[in-house]
Amino acid sequence: MKAILSLCLMIWASACGAQELSALARLEAGRSQIVDRGAGLELELMLSQPVPWRVRVLDDPMRLVLDFREVDWAGLAQMPVRSEQIGALRAGVFRPGWSRLVIELTQPMLVARAQMQTQGGQTRVALRLEPSTPVAFAAEAALPEPSAWALPKPVILPQPFERDAGLIKVVLDPGHGGLDPGAERDGLSEAALVLQFARDLKEVLLRDGRFAVQMTRDSDIFVPLEERISIARAAGADVFLSLHADAIAQGEAVGATVYRLAAAANDAASATLAERHDRDDLLAGVDLAQQDDLVAEVLLDMARAQTSPRTAKLSEALVAAIAAKGLAMHRHPQQEASFSVLKSADIPSLLLELGFLSSQADLARLQDSGWRQTMAEALRAGLLAWASDDLARRSLPLR
Repeated sequence: MKAILSLCLMIWASACGAQELSALARLEAGRSQIVDRGAGLELELMLSQPVPWRVRVLDDPMRLVLDFREVDWAGLAQMPVRSEQIGALRAGVFRPGWSRLVIELTQPMLVARAQMQTQGGQTRVALRLEPSTPVAFAAEAALPEPSAWALPKPVILPQPFERDAGLIKVVLDPGHGGLDPGAERDGLSEAALVLQFARDLKEVLLRDGRFAVQMTRDSDIFVPLEERISIARAAGADVFLSLHADAIAQGEAVGATVYRLAAAANDAASATLAERHDRDDLLAGVDLAQQDDLVAEVLLDMARAQTSPRTAKLSEALVAAIAAKGLAMHRHPQQEASFSVLKSADIPSLLLELGFLSSQADLARLQDSGWRQTMAEALRAGLLAWASDDLARRSLPLR
């Protein structure tokens, strides 16, 4: 058994509801537990969504350490702990963007099994620890931390689009990828399905001749959420469109849904971006490197005040175009959420759920090349209609 299990999944918000802006995942303490099972110990953590993670043991004092990509540990004290083999329990941020759960052990124990499972919108981290000897525990704890774990490799940002005022510059963002497959059903993954659609859509847009298109990923790789936004900004995008096909455990969800940033999240989104993004990556063409948080937040809010109405019009245009093609849509086709990829202040950004893998009909449609072609044509028409209207509105004299 290796001391460190590199068990990584993705970073992305569930389409079932908005997440807190301060974290990418949330501990569901009431549904989690630590309990003695025979001579061993079992830990079960229920999270609001999957995130990259790892587990290892350390000595002096003996402890189990779990690192996660940004988990909100609020409510940890309410998690049931029924074990005589556990001492102190604590959690918090151990470096920017990463949180740590530390469980002190009263006797040497090693990880016998560790896994993260995501099914039907539920994410479960399950560990089994078995008794060990002090010598074996010390040997495992002394193993060096592998450098390959530390963080996903940085994404190489693309070159900006060529300066051609006649082209609509679109960045397509196929959700998930690499370590994170997203929703899964019948041997198919959300990551693979939306990547295929993104390629189809890119081809349709480029063939039209009025678009320039880049993608945040064009293969099965992991791209952190905030780097997806940075890719769009580095490219000088006019539109950022994130593509998904989620699954839900409860209720009925069928058809396409378009999400834009929740209006109530605007101020919090500005504050979060000001705190966490590199200052030169907050607004295209504006150097905020020497500005304090208050100034940066004000400038971001001003940018978002101009961008939000344009984003709403973009959402309306895409929904109208999809409906015009007679394609299946959710009963509430336009919704709002606080997804991380929607928080760019100066780029109209939408998240499109193409369908839901929890729906057999949607799953079949996503695999149908004819349906993908029709949906791609609908989005092309919607983008063209929006761009024409947007240009006209922005050309109007101020009053």
